[in-house]
Amino acid sequence: MSRSTGREIESVWDYPRPPAVVQDNRPVRVECGGRVVAETRHALRVLETSHPPTFYIPPGDVSSDLLFPADGHSWCEWKGSARYWDVIIGHEVRSRAAWSYPSPNPAYKVLKDYVAFYPGSVDRCVVGDEEVQAQDGDFYGGWITTDVQGPFKGAPGTRGW
Repeated sequence: MSRSTGREIESVWDYPRPPAVVQDNRPVRVECGGRVVAETRHALRVLETSHPPTFYIPPGDVSSDLLFPADGHSWCEWKGSARYWDVIIGHEVRSRAAWSYPSPNPAYKVLKDYVAFYPGSVDRCVVGDEEVQAQDGDFYGGWITTDVQGPFKGAPGTRGW
């Protein structure tokens, strides 16, 4: 059990493949440029082998006026085609700081239009009372908290995991 959260420690090596989607009712907040960009108690966590959880926030709990479509997309073998979002606050642009699945594959339809944020691209992401650490690498968007343990995919030398 984690001392800071009182929750059981989860090993990312126990997470399934294909990934699972689970409800998480802890308070989740994303901050950037002095603004709260997203805040919810209705996040979904995607749990995939070797990755810290990725938190997806319902579209109604995201300040959509701060998100602007970004160029490009990516493909997830499980979830489908992702679109990217820039977070723009005043003159500050956080390029491709968030992503969503407008038309996810049927098994992941619950994620439709939910928004995930890269913790390393915004100022702060918080789960409960804990500030998260960003997953290493420039592609994965996992949120590392004290109740998950690795090693985590994303660091140099882990691409082939």
